[in-house]
Amino acid sequence: MVKRVTFTRPKIAMPVSVHCQATAIATHLDAFGEIKPGCPEKCGNVTIPYPFGISNEGKGGGCSIPGVGYGYDVNCDSSYDPPKPFIGTGNFEILSISETEIRVSNTNHSIAKVCYNIRGDVVRNDSIINTSVQRTSFTFSDRKNRFFLIGCNSVAANKGFDQENRDYSSKCISLCESRGKVAEGSCSGSGCCQSTIPKGIKSFETRVSGSDNPNITNFLSFSPCSYAFVGEYEKFNFSASDLLAVPEDKAIPIVVDWAIGNKTCEESQRDLTTYACHGNSHCNNSDNSPGYRCTCFDGYKGNPYFSPGCIDINECEDEKNNPCEGKCINTNGSFNCICPAGTQGDGKKDGRGCIRRVPIIQVTLGIGLGLLFLIITSSWVYLVIRKRKLIEMERKLIEMKERFFQQNGGLILQQQLSSNEDGAENSKIFTAEELKLATNNYDDSLIVGRGGYGIVYKGSLSDNRIVAIKKSKIVDQNQIEQFINELVILTQVNHRNVVKLLGCCLETEVPMLVYEYISNGTLFERIHPSRGEPSISWASRLRIAVETAGALAYLHSAASVPIIHRDIKSTNILLDENYIAKVADFGASRLIPLDQTELSTQVLGTLGYLDPEYFDTSQLTEKSDVYSFGVVLVELLTAEMPISKARSSKQVSLAPYFISSMQENKLFQLLDARVRNEGTPKQVIAVAEFAKRCLSLKGEDRPTMRQVTTELERLREAENEAWSLPPNTEHKSSLQFEPTDLYSVPVTGSATGESGQYSLYTTDSGQYTSNTDNTVQMSMPR
Repeated sequence: MVKRVTFTRPKIAMPVSVHCQATAIATHLDAFGEIKPGCPEKCGNVTIPYPFGISNEGKGGGCSIPGVGYGYDVNCDSSYDPPKPFIGTGNFEILSISETEIRVSNTNHSIAKVCYNIRGDVVRNDSIINTSVQRTSFTFSDRKNRFFLIGCNSVAANKGFDQENRDYSSKCISLCESRGKVAEGSCSGSGCCQSTIPKGIKSFETRVSGSDNPNITNFLSFSPCSYAFVGEYEKFNFSASDLLAVPEDKAIPIVVDWAIGNKTCEESQRDLTTYACHGNSHCNNSDNSPGYRCTCFDGYKGNPYFSPGCIDINECEDEKNNPCEGKCINTNGSFNCICPAGTQGDGKKDGRGCIRRVPIIQVTLGIGLGLLFLIITSSWVYLVIRKRKLIEMERKLIEMKERFFQQNGGLILQQQLSSNEDGAENSKIFTAEELKLATNNYDDSLIVGRGGYGIVYKGSLSDNRIVAIKKSKIVDQNQIEQFINELVILTQVNHRNVVKLLGCCLETEVPMLVYEYISNGTLFERIHPSRGEPSISWASRLRIAVETAGALAYLHSAASVPIIHRDIKSTNILLDENYIAKVADFGASRLIPLDQTELSTQVLGTLGYLDPEYFDTSQLTEKSDVYSFGVVLVELLTAEMPISKARSSKQVSLAPYFISSMQENKLFQLLDARVRNEGTPKQVIAVAEFAKRCLSLKGEDRPTMRQVTTELERLREAENEAWSLPPNTEHKSSLQFEPTDLYSVPVTGSATGESGQYSLYTTDSGQYTSNTDNTVQMSMPR
C-alpha cells in the first residue's frame, strides 16, 4: 500500500502531539523579525514571522511575502484546540519557524510501517510512503535529518529527488538476535539503523519490508512492527521499547530548510521589484537549494523582508545597562564608548574598559630600570650556575680520566717504565688532551687508516713531531696486566724495519697507541697500484722482502722476549720517505715466554695469509709468521691478490694456487711482468722455491725467519752482482731502468679503499677468529 504526503490534507484531522520546543523557538524568533503589520502574530502557540503569514483558510490574506513562490501562506486550522498551523493546505503541521528552518511534525502520513500479529500474519501494510515539498521553495535539511529504520530483521529503502528530479537512494538493514542483545541508545544495526540524506532533496519515497525469516514468531513478541521514516536525528534516541511503540508518539520532527524563491542573490538583485531584502540587510544564498535569505547587518534588528527593513539598535538607550563603562554614544549599526577624564582604554565592558592613565615617562623609566635590574640579576645567576657546572664537569672529567688511567693499567705501566730506564726514555704516557690537540679533536680529514681493530689518525705533537695515533676498540679488562707487559716490551723494540711505538694514552675508555708516522703508504699499494701507476721493480721487491724478513727475525729471536706478529701481510708493511720497509700493526701480536716454543691461543689473522696449521690446531708458533711472510713473497713475485674471487674456485687462495703452478711447471705464467723482465730465471726460481718452503703445510718443514733472512740476502747479493755486469751482457735489459729503488708514486687509496699509516686492510671475510674456547684472549687493544 502506498501513501503520499503532499499539500492536500483531509477535512477531518485527528489531534497529534505538538513539539515540546515550539515556545522556546518562538522566543528565539523575537530576534529574527516581526510579523507584517495588521496580520495575526500566532497560530495557537506557534509564532508566524514574516515572510510567512497566516492565510484565510488557505485562500491567502496578504500576510505572506508575495511573488516569490508557493508555501509562505500558513493555514491556521482552528478545528484544533489550540489551533494548529499547516504549510498551505498540506499535511505538514508547523511546530516552529526559525531564521533558516521550519520544523514539521512526523505523522503517520510520513512513516512507512509493516505490522504482524503473533502468528506472523501481516495486519498493517503501509509499506510505501511518498513525502514531498516539491511545489515550495523548501528542501529537507541534510544537516539535521537522517533516514531511520526501527524493527527486527527488517529492510528499508529511501529514494529521494531534488528540484531537477535527480534521484538518490540509501538502504538500511536491522537485525536482532534476541531482545536482550538490542543495544540501548545505539542505532547501528541491532533493532535500529540509520543513514544520511544528501543536499537538495525535495521529495522522497520510503519503503519498508518485514522479515521473511521462517522463525519470525521468535521476535514478534517484542518487535511486531517495522518503521521507516526521515526525522531530526538530534531528537531521536533509540531504546528497545521503540520496537513496541509507535514512532510518531515520540514527536520526532522533520527539519525543512526554507529560502526565498529559487534564484540566487545575484540573480534576484537584478529585479528590485521582487528582491526581498530591504534596508540595512544583506543577502545570503541558501546552501541546500536554490533561493536566498536576508539577514540584518550587525548592530541592526528587525525583519529585513519588509520595508523599511532593519533599524539601528540603540545600544546606549538604557543608561544603566549599556555596553560601556564610560559614556555611551550610539551610532548607526554600532556605538562608541568614551572613558572619563584621567582614564584610558576602549571603555567597553567586554573589552579593556577604562583604566587610570599613568604618565608615560615614569612608566617607561620604571620598566627600563626593572628590566635592567632583571638582566643584571639573571646574568649574574647564569654566570654563577655556569661556573659551577664547568667546575663540576671539570671535576668529573678529571675523575673519569683518573678512573680510565687506573682501569687501563696506568699505575702498572708507570712502575714498569720507572724500573726500566731505556723504556722510560724511549716511550711516554700521553694525556688525552695532548692527543686531542694533536688530531684537531680527531678530525675525519686526518684519518689515514680504518679497519676491524680501530682508526688511525695522523697527528702533530706540540714539539712538531708527526705521529700516527691509533684509536682502538674495547680492550679486555681481564688482560690489562698482560697488555701493559707487552706494551713495555714493544717500547723497547728498536729495529730500523719495525715501526717505533712512541707511547700511549690511558686516560680514555680504551688505550690509544702513538707510533712514528710512516709517510709513503703500504707495500700493498705498491704491488697492486690502483690508478695505472707503474708497479714496483724487482730489485725493490727483493730489498723490501729482505728488510721485512730481518725485522721478523729480530722479533722472533733478538728481542728481549720473543714476539710473534700473527698478522703479517702487505698492508702491514709500510714504506717511509726513503721507501724503507717498516713492519707495523702489532694489534694481534703475542709475546712468547722464553721457556716455550708455541702458545695455545685464539686464532686471529687475515684470510689468505693465515697459517693453516695454526688455524687447525690453535697452536701459535714463530712458523705461523713464516707462512704469512711466504704469502707476501708470492705477492711480490706474482702481483696477485692473496684472495681473489676473479680466479677460478680452485685458485681463489693464492698460496695453494702458487704451489700448484710450480708443481705443474707453470711458474713463469703466474709471475708479474716486471719480475719476468728484470730478474734472472735462476734468481727468481730460487726465491719462488724458498717461498714454497715457507708455505709448507707443516710448520716443522718451514725455515726460521733467520734462515729466510740469510737466504734472501744471499739472493739479493746475487741480484746486485747481476746489476753490476758490463753492458751487452745477458742482463742488459735490467740496466735500462732508473737507478732508484721505487718509482715516485703518490700515496693513494689501496685496492680496498684504505690508505696511509696502518691501513687496516681486511679481505671479504675479514679477520678470522677460532670457534674454540681453549684460547687466551689477546691483551693488545684493537
